[in-house]
Amino acid sequence: MPTNTVRIGLIGAGGIAGAHVAGYLRNPETVTFAAVADPVREAAERRAGDSGAAIYADYTTMLAEAEIDAVDICLPHHLHKDAIVAAARAGKHVLCEKPLCLTPEEAAEVDAAVAESGVTLMCAHNQLFLPAVAQAKKLIEEGALGRLYEVRTTDSFFNDFDPSNMGWRAHASTSGGGELIDTGYHPTYLLLHLAGGSPVEVTAMLATHRLTFMEGEDSAQVLVRFDNGVLGSLVTSWAYEPADGTEKFSAVGERGSLTSDGTSLAFRARGDSEPTVYELEPVHEFGEEIAHFARSILDGTRPLHTQKEGIEVLGIILAAYESAQNRTIAPVRSVRELVTSATAD
Repeated sequence: MPTNTVRIGLIGAGGIAGAHVAGYLRNPETVTFAAVADPVREAAERRAGDSGAAIYADYTTMLAEAEIDAVDICLPHHLHKDAIVAAARAGKHVLCEKPLCLTPEEAAEVDAAVAESGVTLMCAHNQLFLPAVAQAKKLIEEGALGRLYEVRTTDSFFNDFDPSNMGWRAHASTSGGGELIDTGYHPTYLLLHLAGGSPVEVTAMLATHRLTFMEGEDSAQVLVRFDNGVLGSLVTSWAYEPADGTEKFSAVGERGSLTSDGTSLAFRARGDSEPTVYELEPVHEFGEEIAHFARSILDGTRPLHTQKEGIEVLGIILAAYESAQNRTIAPVRSVRELVTSATAD
């Protein structure tokens, strides 16, 4: 087994795990797919393929026995926290699918376990690796937009879930809510990334337009105020395809604006008659994500989003749920406040 690679143990062999395994295979110079843990052996064998990855029925055994440096958590939402804490205590670096965890109490446990172990935790926020997102972030940080005023993000699609195939996502106890904490997590972390500040307060409206059999919402609209003065808005849904012309993301500042459909990016400086359009080469998002995770470990560098950003995204979503329930503007507690309040209870 190569020693100059990150040896990864996959935890959970469900649907999203396939995209992660494809990411491993695109990075043979930095990643070794060493093990997979899933109670359904057929699923584990399917993900392992001919990689030679060792197969385990549970991740606690894998953590104790497998020759791995890191884990990649692809479990249902409500199982993330326990797997993160167990891996951190075993001294393994962590890549975790969204959401990081579900409650302030879980956030406190995750934060403490990672801090005490000194491992690297990276949130698997794959849309950050879209070339259009990277170019937009570069323009914002270089000051092309000047002081940033507003960011908008969208992630909606017609989801064909029904009561027979929705599984654990149909129940708030296992999903953590509804669409907002699932697909809606993507435009939330993208909003956070582009806004460049910490979230302060949130107001939200939730709806169930079509998927009436699920416990949570199938659609959400959320407004966020950040501590740097940026206002953010996001729209997300499983009920419908967005209208033609709806942007994946956009940003407006004192010197200009940018907009993207997720593939190309257009930037227009204030006063210019025509935008500058960036035609960007597509990438395999999960391949780029896995590459970034491996390089962060091998080089000792900070991933784009660690548990800090993961907890901030959770803070936005929990505040959105509070706002929608109480019909108020809800405060977003900081990472430290989330952790301190949870440990004090």
